[in-house]
Amino acid sequence: MDGIDLFDTFCTTHKLQLESYGVPQLFWKILFKKIQNQIYDAGLAFQLMQVEYENGERHVTEPIWKLIVSAEKGISVDDSNNIYLIDHAWTYDVSSAQQNLIQVPGLLNRMCVLMGINTEADEQEKIENVLNEMWRYNQSYSLNYGNIEDRMPVWYIMDEVGSAINHSDEPNFRAVPFLYMLDGVIYTLLFPIKDSVAGDEVTRDFAEGQTKCPEKRCALLLPWIHSTFKDENFDQSEPDADYFLTGHIPESLPKNLDTIRIDTSRKLKVFSEYSYVNDYLTDPAFEVTDNREEADILWLVSHYKTYEELNVSLPHVFINQFPYENVLTTKDLLSIICRRKATDKLYDPDTLETYPTWLPTTYNLSTELVQFVAYFTRRAEKNLDNHWICKPWNLARGLDTHITNNLYHILRLPFTGPKIAQKYIACPVLYNRPDINQVKFDIRYVVLLKSVKPLRVYAYANFFLRFANQSFALNNFNTYEQHFTVMNYTEENSLFHMKCADFIIEWENQYPDYSWRTYVEPKILSVLRQVFEAAVAQPPPKGIAESPQSRAVYAADLMLEWRDNEMQPKLLEINFTPDCKRACEYYPDFYNDIFKCLFLDIDNPEVFHKLDSVE
Repeated sequence: MDGIDLFDTFCTTHKLQLESYGVPQLFWKILFKKIQNQIYDAGLAFQLMQVEYENGERHVTEPIWKLIVSAEKGISVDDSNNIYLIDHAWTYDVSSAQQNLIQVPGLLNRMCVLMGINTEADEQEKIENVLNEMWRYNQSYSLNYGNIEDRMPVWYIMDEVGSAINHSDEPNFRAVPFLYMLDGVIYTLLFPIKDSVAGDEVTRDFAEGQTKCPEKRCALLLPWIHSTFKDENFDQSEPDADYFLTGHIPESLPKNLDTIRIDTSRKLKVFSEYSYVNDYLTDPAFEVTDNREEADILWLVSHYKTYEELNVSLPHVFINQFPYENVLTTKDLLSIICRRKATDKLYDPDTLETYPTWLPTTYNLSTELVQFVAYFTRRAEKNLDNHWICKPWNLARGLDTHITNNLYHILRLPFTGPKIAQKYIACPVLYNRPDINQVKFDIRYVVLLKSVKPLRVYAYANFFLRFANQSFALNNFNTYEQHFTVMNYTEENSLFHMKCADFIIEWENQYPDYSWRTYVEPKILSVLRQVFEAAVAQPPPKGIAESPQSRAVYAADLMLEWRDNEMQPKLLEINFTPDCKRACEYYPDFYNDIFKCLFLDIDNPEVFHKLDSVE
């Protein structure tokens, strides 16, 4: 290929990426040449300047370095040569950041110089300082292809030139990530959006595109522009119906709400997309079929939306989902509906603990960022624990999840996608694993929803345990096996197996004053009942809709927290189409019992707790 053909290929391959980042076409040909020839010529147009502060009095948000235009003729937006490749000094995922700083030669000291950290301090102090400061310097990108792990955000810190670019509300440059598809290398592209003369500082907007809400923009800029939020209100209110529909595919609702009469004189045919139903549903009342058209029960793992059409065309066919059940299974909506159970007040003015007590304090970092910063600030003023776990709205397995008490860290996370910030359980009830010692654990209850009006909910009596693989302490938050309990999705993390009957025996030995059957479990079941009451308290889309053809199974994950010598269950999340592999292996009649309860009204009290009558 000649140069023109290569450039045409470059444009074809990268056009969408360049346009989405707003790189003017004027610069594309020079960009191609600079990448092809690995030309890093920013040093010919800019120079670094270290900022000196009187008496060393510098606020943490004030810059260490500045980047100054040094080109005699300045930088013109109309000159096609004025696009520059910025190299990346450090690319990492958060869980391996500390290990990188220890193992990569020269990286720790380079980061210290770049961030203005004392290089003469001992190594551990330098590492801790870099891990705290890096959230003021790092950028992120994610890929839009591959499996879900490949699409997780990747963090990087630009070289000394890129990291010296400071914020301005009226910037003269933009800096954007760019993936060169030919070799898979990520660069940062620096180009002007205003003419600059020699001596001008190079700036960019660190909250680019955030212009609709001045308060939110101010919050996002806190890592670089100091402000106070101590007088802001942190109260939360329930959003309107439009919020519940945001980004949600509309669902049609059934019009005929008459109860379906089940013909028990013949086998019910089940079409299932989930292999464990096919393998373990063996009760003679049911027959698994691979013909969807002849099924009496559709058991799907993909989201179902067309309930009205099902109601009209197949009025006697059941579906394993409810309309608008996403109010339970999407993390931000779950926190909203659970707050309906707060009674007299929203929070305790002394401890700032929010209500209901079984819901960890939760803020949506997209819509409640200002309130979150105000709440975080108020807790800091009261010297209360301020560790938070930040999670994507609709991902599971701990993916893209962060635990931190660093406000700047939290404020950078909304740039990588919508998240909630949930108060981390700092005083969990621990389980003494004989092979390790005191570890975190969580409890999963499988919950069945049979009806909305009237509310009919059941919890499978055999609950499931998940344990951390390292002793718990309120430190080392990037150590997955110390702080997380989900160990069944990666080969390197061993899963500690224990059935609930064995757990209860050991529990009574470890906590004789807190009987599982008479003290702990009734509290948990009460929480589960309240959640479903809240979920049906409002009409759709703010609540689960009535649907006589619907039956559903969810998994509710909870932990126990110490509060004034009492054990308080805390609801973590509720899962759509949960993984029931362990349930089937531990209890081979699991799906037989589930299907008989949902479709034949056989709710054996030894197998199920009836939640709508829990007191």
